[in-house]
Amino acid sequence: MKGVSLLGSTGSIGVNVLEVVRQYPERFNIIALAAGTNVDLLAKQVVEFQPEIISMIDADRAKKLSAVLPAKYSERIYYGVKGNELVAAASGVDITMSAIVGAAGLLPTLAAIRAGKDIGLANKETLVMAGRIVMDSVREYGVRLFPVDSEHSAIFQALEAGRRVDLKKIILTASGGPFRGRSRQQLQDVTPAQALNHPNWNMGRKVSIDSATLMNKGLEVIEARWLFDVSTSNIDVVVHSQSIVHSLVEYKDGSVIAQLGIPDMRIPIAYALSYPERMPLGLKSLNLSQCGHLDFVEPDYTCFPALQLAFDAIEAGGTLPAVLNSANEVAVEAFLSGKIRFLEIAETVAKTMDIVVGGNENSLEDILDADAKARVEAGRIVGC
Repeated sequence: MKGVSLLGSTGSIGVNVLEVVRQYPERFNIIALAAGTNVDLLAKQVVEFQPEIISMIDADRAKKLSAVLPAKYSERIYYGVKGNELVAAASGVDITMSAIVGAAGLLPTLAAIRAGKDIGLANKETLVMAGRIVMDSVREYGVRLFPVDSEHSAIFQALEAGRRVDLKKIILTASGGPFRGRSRQQLQDVTPAQALNHPNWNMGRKVSIDSATLMNKGLEVIEARWLFDVSTSNIDVVVHSQSIVHSLVEYKDGSVIAQLGIPDMRIPIAYALSYPERMPLGLKSLNLSQCGHLDFVEPDYTCFPALQLAFDAIEAGGTLPAVLNSANEVAVEAFLSGKIRFLEIAETVAKTMDIVVGGNENSLEDILDADAKARVEAGRIVGC
């Protein structure tokens, strides 16, 4: 039986991880759970899966969780960064599923790697902020890192069709979010409710907004650069509105290998948990005859400048990707709370990137410092 720790258990990915585990109780054992603010859902998960270590975002919510759980759990509950690191590196864990949203996933993921745990990575921000440090640590500690994002899982699978030395290009697909085809004028007054209404995927609030701005695809470009050790000049993005082709790789002989499937996150989650085996999940099969046309178009960098900002950040290097990520987190929250407009999300990120520069990508201290400074500057720009 494989021991599993789960960071972000009450989020969209975390809930799907537990659904897969629920289907295979004889194969997977939940050792530890960490969540953010959803006390009620985490309490239900704890009662069902009976983890040995539990963590919440802060002391107040940890106290509330303790109050609603049986007394036997009181000594198992921790909180904050330290609690997340304890969950990530818990004894008996074989694989840590990193599904915390945002920069908060970096330190616990590193703690898991340094404790010798394999990683199922659904937290793209970990590699956006500290890709070189994380991948160097993966090699140093001899662990395996399995991508859980549907696009990176697709690339991981397609790369098994050929030799890495024969790889020519990675092609990431983007759904285009709910606003594909709209002009900048039409994007001026879109509401958070409209931006959260993704046509294909059921995702958390932050990821849904990132999908609407195409920042999510930009973050995935940076993630792919580190995961697969390729230059950004060998990474393309195409908008594929049907979300059937999850990504592709091109080899130097002209062969293009794609991974197709219904848009359901349980597929890449299960593959990360069971690799190299594939487990039946009881999902409906992809019916190509019912799909009709599969369309692919170039992204609109004018209407969705966040994607170009991500390319700019990774090409500049240093701590600028961390600045991009942190400023975006602040701007998305400001948009969701009604403080800025949709188009101002990317504008806020660009302004912050102009202000917070420098830093060594090999220094965790520099990365965390850039993260903190970017949050201050972005907060000033949006008026928080």
